[in-house]
Amino acid sequence: MGRPFNLEISESAEYLSKSLKKARTAFEKERLQMLWWIKTGQATQHQELSRMLGRDGSTVTRWLQKYRQGGLAKLLEVKASPGATPKIQGEVRSQLEEKLKCSEGFSSYGEIVEWLKQEFDLEVKYQTVYRLVHYQLQAKLKIPRPHTNSM
Repeated sequence: MGRPFNLEISESAEYLSKSLKKARTAFEKERLQMLWWIKTGQATQHQELSRMLGRDGSTVTRWLQKYRQGGLAKLLEVKASPGATPKIQGEVRSQLEEKLKCSEGFSSYGEIVEWLKQEFDLEVKYQTVYRLVHYQLQAKLKIPRPHTNSM
């Protein structure tokens, strides 16, 4: 026989039902469904709930612990990874910004890659430099390209 719940759901069944209908992701729906089943008495045992959800018992236990610790907000919290640290940051980035503001500037993004390699011994991909300069700094390369008239 499975173990019974030792959990008091603070939200009403009506609120959980409405939240379940408004939920956009499967992540939210599963967890709200679990709480609704407990609140309405459709699931009375841990093992039964894990079978109904199609999840391992340890997963259900972890979800219930999250709910106990911080309520609905903690249960539905989505953690995002911080991502990689930028290769061009701090002093290097500020010097690049200053150089881009100068009237001479750079003639190409490839030239910026070379400048970073020579000045700071930084191996940075062309694409990385392009994204930083074009999208984040929103800077323009200052040296105009030579125009050839075909007349």
